Amino acid sequence: MEELGALLGAESDFLLVQKPLDPSFRDYAAALGLTPPTELIPENCPEGAGTAAAVLSSPQLLARLRELAENGAYLMPMGTSAEEQKIAEETGLRLASARSDIAEKVNSKIYSRRITDELGLRTIAGRCCENAGELADALTWGLADSPAVIVKEAYGVSGRGLIVIDSPKKADRLLRMVQRRAGQSGSDRIDVVVERFLEKKADLNYQFVIGRDGSVYFDFVKEALTENGVHKGHLMPAGLTPPQSTEIEQAAYALGTRLYADGFFGVVGVDAILGADDLVYPVLEINARLNMSSYQGHAIDMLAPNGGTVLAKHYPLQLDRPLTFEDIRAVLGPYDGLDENTTGVVINCFGTVNAQAQVSPAGFDGRLYTLLFAPDKERLLQLDTAATARLACLSTKEGAAR
Repeated sequence: MEELGALLGAESDFLLVQKPLDPSFRDYAAALGLTPPTELIPENCPEGAGTAAAVLSSPQLLARLRELAENGAYLMPMGTSAEEQKIAEETGLRLASARSDIAEKVNSKIYSRRITDELGLRTIAGRCCENAGELADALTWGLADSPAVIVKEAYGVSGRGLIVIDSPKKADRLLRMVQRRAGQSGSDRIDVVVERFLEKKADLNYQFVIGRDGSVYFDFVKEALTENGVHKGHLMPAGLTPPQSTEIEQAAYALGTRLYADGFFGVVGVDAILGADDLVYPVLEINARLNMSSYQGHAIDMLAPNGGTVLAKHYPLQLDRPLTFEDIRAVLGPYDGLDENTTGVVINCFGTVNAQAQVSPAGFDGRLYTLLFAPDKERLLQLDTAATARLACLSTKEGAAR
């Protein structure tokens, strides 16, 4: 998925990737006016290593990064962990965001909840739990006045580390598991948030940037499409009323000022909810890193500067052979690219289609990441229906939906 960065950076930038971009995808992006950055490939890629680890084990690439650092380049990772920070330290590249220890602190759901309360922003009823006793109390409290509670690990992402508890029996089962682990480890320390279930109209995601001087720049708010807590895409515009949009922006500025006070600067993505009561709950969690929305922004601004509607979505593919980029374009046919009405399908990540081909050549799952553009929501949904039907024809693995 690091290929998503190809449409975020400019032609004058550099993109650290383990494998080069598909030449056809690169030419396609350039034809759209989105010429990708120059690719930098580690010469050593140990089995199972991530890109940061591969960079650190590649002396030639590290030397090239030192040259770029001397010319003033910054390192902008998706998120700053200890490995990305080590790359910066070994090469002299300046980090485009805060240190890894500060990023880790801000990424905690417990941190999110505490500063949301501190700022007086509207919150979903919930509690922070840092030991087994606090969890037991929170489950009893939550189920006393709600059909269910959501238990979230402080550092869980993309739906992982999230459990729905809708009965005392399930609560007891979770507590026994926590107590068993405490007995094995000798510590009952946990880091979770417990929230009462809230009926919602929509999930939201918004982004802002904190400058090194503490200035806060609001970027956008989108409707986040999720399924069982797992991200599926984004819809733009979010369909909020002017007061609701204003509330989101005000929350962004308040959060940005508070995060800066704790030493954070850089890109921030925040998950929020529009409740069934039409109230905005502006902070579910703070993500002190780039997110899926971040990778869509530049392409959308360039391709649809006059507005319209956009759907960011990935299409699952079940395959028994790798596909070429031209295979996909041929199937999309008349929907490939944008017409004179700024309507059509733009591919923004191809590398994920064949990513598992070598792992399981007899049959593997792929994902095609796209941006769908149309003048209004009705035509956008019609385009999605048409694209779904056409792309389904690419699925070749036995048992795939036709």
